[in-house]
Amino acid sequence: MPFVPLAEKLRPVKIDDFVGQKEISRVVKSLLTQSKESDFFPSLIFWGPPGSGKTTLARIIALELERKFYEFSAVNTSTKEVEKAVPHKEALQTKGFDFINDHEEKKSPVVFIDEIHRFNKAQQDSLLPHVERGNIVFIGATTENPSFEVIGPLMSRCRVLILGRHEDEDLKTIIGRGLKMLEVSSSEDVLDFISFSSNGDARIALNVLEIASHLATDHKIVMKNIEDALQRQNLSFDLKGEEFYNTISALHKSLRGSDPDSALYWLGRMLEAGQDPLYIARRLVRFASEDVGLEDPQALILSMSAFNACQVIGMPECELALAQTVVYLAKAPKSNLLYVSYGKVKDDVKKFGNLPVPLEIRNAPTKFMKGIGYGKGYKYEHSIEAKETDQEYMPKKLAGKKYLY
Repeated sequence: MPFVPLAEKLRPVKIDDFVGQKEISRVVKSLLTQSKESDFFPSLIFWGPPGSGKTTLARIIALELERKFYEFSAVNTSTKEVEKAVPHKEALQTKGFDFINDHEEKKSPVVFIDEIHRFNKAQQDSLLPHVERGNIVFIGATTENPSFEVIGPLMSRCRVLILGRHEDEDLKTIIGRGLKMLEVSSSEDVLDFISFSSNGDARIALNVLEIASHLATDHKIVMKNIEDALQRQNLSFDLKGEEFYNTISALHKSLRGSDPDSALYWLGRMLEAGQDPLYIARRLVRFASEDVGLEDPQALILSMSAFNACQVIGMPECELALAQTVVYLAKAPKSNLLYVSYGKVKDDVKKFGNLPVPLEIRNAPTKFMKGIGYGKGYKYEHSIEAKETDQEYMPKKLAGKKYLY
């Protein structure tokens, strides 16, 4: 028999057995319950990181609906292959998919296309008439933002459900199921480490667990087995998380103290230990505004470029982009003026609530609005004819208030 990975063996077949994504599970469960009464189920797009449960949810939906299920990957599938594989109760001759006759098919099949963002516009267009008519229950899965990667007409015909990375406790539950199936045991520390090292990806967690189980002796997985399975040591993080936060703090304070060598070291400690580069990149973007700010606006641009590099090419290729940014931020002049000033703004917003916008700077697109004083007295300060004015842009209660200086 062919080898079946542990992650595949453990896939739940009922929505009640699905672990994690509590809000999404609740929505899917509600839709499934309503479908039993109305026989209607909407087309969906699952957007989330790898290992968050997109494929598993699609399969569960098909099983719970008791409908035929067809699974494709847009990476290596053409629309012609989908045409041949998906039967339908009616003979439809439409531009795009041409479904095969199957008069015995009483319910529309569930068509799942993974990595839907890999389909080009024409391929996605070909799905539209069948999604709109309900000829299929379409479920697309993507790791990319569907707003950019999925065509608008298809998006408007589907409900987008956003999945996040699995929480540590959810991963531990999934890992616990894996231990039972593999008939091995481990300590709580090992479970913590697998959960942390997997960065919310259940597939990675189970793959590491399965490899480690083959390295274990006496049916007990120890830390060395996990480190060997990961091909790296737990360099910088203890299992309770304290050292993790200590290391993040060390990087931040090295940057703030303009010490590029120390900042590079702490960056390396995190990356070599397997920390998600996007997490580090997000911290650098924040630092660029909070601690460099207006002293060097280029810092924010470079930090965002590093974040994009992490998204596009991942590790290990993005490590130098992060290193470049870390050195730049460490050497850049520092100012927390924006941080302090915006803190004062937030205090005033909380203190005074929704102060009304002065009439003279309100937009007046209609005659009625102009008639009641919207825009009246507004002084266009940088027009050619204008001289210096005393235009006030603050609400009356805050007139003349200064935050920056």
